[in-house]
Order: sequence, then structure tokens, then C-alpha cells
Amino acid sequence: MDQVVDTETAKEFMRETLEVVDVSELAQICVDVEEKSAWFQAALDRDALAELTKQDYFGLLQRVFSVRGKARSVMQGYDVDAVRSWITELLYGSGNPGKRFDAFACRLDGLSENLRVDVTGELLHFAQPDRHWLWTRWMWDPKTKTGALPLVTTAAYDFAGESPGAIYMKVGRAIAFVHEVGGAAGFQKISRSIFGTDVFLCSVYVVYAYTVLRMRMTQEFNKVMPGLPEFCRRLLGVHRKPSAAPAGTA
Repeated sequence: MDQVVDTETAKEFMRETLEVVDVSELAQICVDVEEKSAWFQAALDRDALAELTKQDYFGLLQRVFSVRGKARSVMQGYDVDAVRSWITELLYGSGNPGKRFDAFACRLDGLSENLRVDVTGELLHFAQPDRHWLWTRWMWDPKTKTGALPLVTTAAYDFAGESPGAIYMKVGRAIAFVHEVGGAAGFQKISRSIFGTDVFLCSVYVVYAYTVLRMRMTQEFNKVMPGLPEFCRRLLGVHRKPSAAPAGTA
């Protein structure tokens, strides 16, 4: 594990985070992410998914952070019966998660590769957090070689893969190590759930992003940037709560 996680750097990011926000506020973000996941788990339960309607599908799209603007319009144009089948295979199909990841992402016609990854990663993680991890561009962007994960893992760790699904497996391994090491090393003070690790990594990315922005942007621009808690909430898709209920609920 020490060969994967850079514990000293991770501790420093946690220290910098706690200089600007109380750990209790981060813990509340974690609770909100847990609630988001509970919604996904109910809406994408095998039985509920089998009866997914067009209205249910549109409600689901409102909960996926990466689906906004043009991307939402594109995904709303997909045939609901087809989407139901795709998601069922993604979540409940047999075989390697990386292969299922690739199969689902390839079907998202009209979306950029980055958006395909973000959507697929969100559905897997929030619907089945005990089995799958979160992968979005702020975690690891293969094109720019940036994100939260390379900031808290050693330079020797290789995120490369022949396909998005193969990279997803590498990302998952890195997250698993960060999750396991966090408590013992003292840099994960938010929650010992996997959602606590999500919030920790999100905080890492925000601290890094602010550092870069302060160097590159004007003082006036920096003043309008959201604070760390709001930035984290936005990246994790919990800055507002849609009114749509999961399929099959009152």
C-alpha cells in the first residue's frame, strides 16, 4: 500500500482542507452523498429498473452531475427501452466491471469520451457503492494526466490502460488503497465509508484547483469562485436536491 499511496502528501492536503473548512461540514457533505447514493440504489434496483419509464429516466438524468446542457438533451433522445437494457447489463451483467464499463460507455452516442466516462462512473458507483468506485475527470483525466488521485498516489503508480474500462480498474485499485490507508495514516478524518473517501478526494482536487487558479487568474476572478464546500458539493452532484423520487416510491 505504501507503494501506491503518498501518505505524507495526503496528510498535507487534509491539513490544508481543514484550514478553511470544519470537518463537520465535510461530514455533512458525506451524508448528502450517501443520500444521493440511496436514491440511485432505489431507482436502479433490479426490479425498479425493469419498470423504468421515460419520466423515471429523465429524473435519473437530473441526478447525474455530468449530464447538463447539451449532454442532457442528447441523453434524453435515447430510446428508454434501450437505456433500460444498457443500465441493466452495466449493473447486473456478468464478467469484469471494466468490460461492462466499456460496453456501456460505447453506447452513449453523441457524448464526448470524457462525458461517457463520467456518466458510466457515476451510475456504477452511486447505484452499487459497495461494489464499484467513482471515476470522473476530477479524479483522473487521462488526457491531461491530472486529477485528485495522482496527487495522493506515488509517481510510480500507472493509471494507463488500453480502454476506458481498463483505466477504470486502475482507478478503482488506487481508490481502494487510499480508502484503506486513510484511517491508519490519519489523513481520512471525514468518514470511514467509501463516501468519506469520495469527499476527501474531492477536497484534494479543490485545494489543488484553487492553488492553480490563484496563480493563473486575476484577483477579481478568484473572488467569485465558490468556497471549498460548495465546490465539492457541485463536483459530487449534491449542491441541490431534485424533487424527483425514485421509481416505485411515493
